[in-house]
Parts: sequence; structure tokens; C-alpha cells
Amino acid sequence: MRKLRWGLLSTAHINNQLIPAIRNSKHGDLVAVASRGEEKARSYARQWQISHYFSSYDALLASDTVDVVYIGLPNHLHAEWMIKAMRAGKHVLCEKPFVLSLEEFEEVAKVKQETSMKILEGFMYRYHPQTQKVIELISEGLIGDVAAVEGIFQFKLDDPANIRWNPKYGGGSLWDVGLYPMSFVQLIMGEPPVSVSAEMRLTKTGVDDLFFGQMEFSGSRFAQIRSGFSMPYTTSMTILGSKGRIIVERPFNSMENHRKILFVDEHGKEKWISIPRFDLYTGEVDDLNAAIHEDREPMLSLDETRNHIRTLLALSTAAKENRIVTL
Repeated sequence: MRKLRWGLLSTAHINNQLIPAIRNSKHGDLVAVASRGEEKARSYARQWQISHYFSSYDALLASDTVDVVYIGLPNHLHAEWMIKAMRAGKHVLCEKPFVLSLEEFEEVAKVKQETSMKILEGFMYRYHPQTQKVIELISEGLIGDVAAVEGIFQFKLDDPANIRWNPKYGGGSLWDVGLYPMSFVQLIMGEPPVSVSAEMRLTKTGVDDLFFGQMEFSGSRFAQIRSGFSMPYTTSMTILGSKGRIIVERPFNSMENHRKILFVDEHGKEKWISIPRFDLYTGEVDDLNAAIHEDREPMLSLDETRNHIRTLLALSTAAKENRIVTL
């Protein structure tokens, strides 16, 4: 297989995670970066030893030196540039959240069908052995029937100029970090919720800095998620079953250290399950490369992505209107 040539659409900080992943992949090669100014693009390319640089996003998309683009732009720009990239013949890895509305999702899906390009939502944790082990243990019946899931992702966002505080850019803790436990819950449950309720605390800018969401699933199964920008860093997932529970203390963030999953049986006996080391972002890059070469869809399907957006929108509505929302 020839190596697919990757380009970065922007010089966003998140690129620091993707650049090593692209370079460590067997079938990917980072060849280009685009910024909104020539000097910034040139400087960034020099810093990261990238062979081609472009002074606009359109220029990179028009180039025949790139096969795949990574979009790490602000949330409100995702749909626009995914569509432009696909129409320019580029496959796409787009950072979460994929889009901010179902209308945007349907337009992206339509262009994907028209162009036959591969696109993937960037939920990097889905590909880590830790996540895969959790699903394997649940499937094997280790904790019996899953009854409830609790997920948390919060941290202190002290920079008042950060775009996460801006509602025009799709800001707020739910759409930034709350979607991680939300998506993990749906992976465990195997479906989107049937109804949701939620509460949030709004800041002066109009975005939530604290969000609590409740979800009901078929079979009288339930989940709670919490996200925030104003409390000490905390991230965890707890899966409660009829025979025990599984606790994952760092399900979403950097996996550079050795990981363990805690299993507690119905009598309270604890067992630690070791997880091999694996780069957090390499899996999604490898999957998209393979999907392109093998002409298949990525492991994280577009149907799952659509359900992510549906649930986020339902949770947002439930919090704003103080009511239960049925999906």
C-alpha cells in the first residue's frame, strides 16, 4: 500500500497530538499544512518539518499533493470545510464535535455520498485498547446486565479569551468535553437514548460551564454525565451491572502511562486489569487510512456520529427548556 498524504487544515494546538500519530502510522505521511497567512504557515511547516505549506485552506484543498485532511478548526467551521474538502477530492478526519446541527450533518452526509470520500469523527479514545477491553468485558458478561453508566469530564478553563467561551463558535462544556462520556455511554448501551433531561449553569457569555445530563435507554437502563469548565480536572467512567461494576479513571485523555481498569464484583472484591500502552491518536489515523485503502467505512460509523449530534442537541434543549426531550 502506498502511503496516504495528509494535510493539516489550520495550525491549531490539537495538531500536536495528530502529527505524531500520522507519522507513526504505517500508511500515512504528513506532507502539508495550511494557515490563513503565508508567514504563519511557513513558520509552522519549518517548526514541524512539513514539506508543503499553504497560505489559505482553499489552496491546500486545491493541491494535488494531499489525499487526506485533518480538520481541527473551531466547531462552527467543521461542516463548511468538510464539504469543501470532499468536493476537492480529499478524505477527512474531523475533530469532534462533527457538526453543530442535524441540518449540517445531513448536508455533509449528502456530499459524502456524492463524492464517495471517507470521513471520520475524531473520537480518538474509541480506538484505544482500554476502550476495547471495557466493551469486551461487558460483552463477556463480567458485570452481568448493564443497568446504569456514570461519566465525567471536567477541567478548569481559566483563559477568558478561549473560543470555548463563545456561543457563536459552538462553545460550552457539553459540546467540548461532555460529548466524550455521552458517546462512551452510547457505545456501551449500543444505541442512542430514548429520552433525556438536563440541567446546566450558564456563564455571562451564554455558554455552560457546568452541565448535568440524564439519559434513559431501552430496557429501563440509565446514564448520567457531567461536564464542566470550572472545577478541578476529573475524568472517569463507571459501568454498573447486576454482577459488579467497571471503573475507568482516565478513559479519554493522554494514554502515555500504563493503564488499568478496576473491576469490583458483587461482593466488593476488587481486581485490576492491565491495559497495554498505545498512543491515543494513532488508532483513528490507522483506521481512516485502512478504510481508504480497503474502500470500506471506518469503524466509527456515520450513523453513530449522527446519533451523537442528535443526543447533544436533545440534551441542550432539555437544559434550556427545563423539560424531558424524547429522541
